[in-house]
Amino acid sequence: MRLLAKHDHQYRINVALISLILGAITLTLLSLLLPAAQTPGEINISAVLLDRASSLYPFTLQNLMWLIFFVGLGELWVRFLRASAEQRQQQIGLLPEDETTMLRAKDLAPIYLSIQQHADARYFALPRLLQRVILQFQACRSVGQANALMNSSLELMQHEIDLRYNMLRYIMWLIPTLGFIGTVIGIALALSDAANMPDLQDSAAVAAWVITLTGSLGLAFNTTLMALLMSAVLVFSMHICQGREEMVLNNAGQYCLDNLINRLYED
Repeated sequence: MRLLAKHDHQYRINVALISLILGAITLTLLSLLLPAAQTPGEINISAVLLDRASSLYPFTLQNLMWLIFFVGLGELWVRFLRASAEQRQQQIGLLPEDETTMLRAKDLAPIYLSIQQHADARYFALPRLLQRVILQFQACRSVGQANALMNSSLELMQHEIDLRYNMLRYIMWLIPTLGFIGTVIGIALALSDAANMPDLQDSAAVAAWVITLTGSLGLAFNTTLMALLMSAVLVFSMHICQGREEMVLNNAGQYCLDNLINRLYED
């Protein structure tokens, strides 16, 4: 967990690479477990998930969306671990938590030093928040100014959390965009095929033409379907993870308010 705290950017890159590998393994297993359509034009689960009927397989839009989807899941995993690590900071007991202790400026120096002794103190919200408030109170001896600094710091940390989800938001935009690109390509191919309508007297040629036409339309609708399903999963999961991080930050603010701000005594 210290690696996550100190090298968050590198950790995210490593998780993204692992996610790509897991995505590739998943696609390989799906290719082995889901047989391709036995007859031309047949729509089955492999066509919907992987576009197995494509002549370009495995280099299909569905497979690309799967890989990006796994990168998004990796980002969610990083955010989940970060929220868990932040939550554990509130269980260390950085401040007196009894109901009788009052804190004067001279009492804050040992607390500040004990917080500073934690190796990861500067990488987590609660220790950073406590250190800022303690330094502010020692400098001005004003509870009001210390409380104002705490509120300002919480707003900045809230913005910090929001910025960490930029990559996820881009992924949730990219997947539907790829789905719509697949729709445009499929419809364009279908229109191109429709222009080559054979002689209606030739039933075999008409059947082959219909199969080609429905295959192009299948690409158009399947990519959109998969993109919407993947985006729905990522959006739902992102709201859960972001809500958890914001709740942990809110709890950190309450911890600071209850056990530090409300206990400060102005000499």
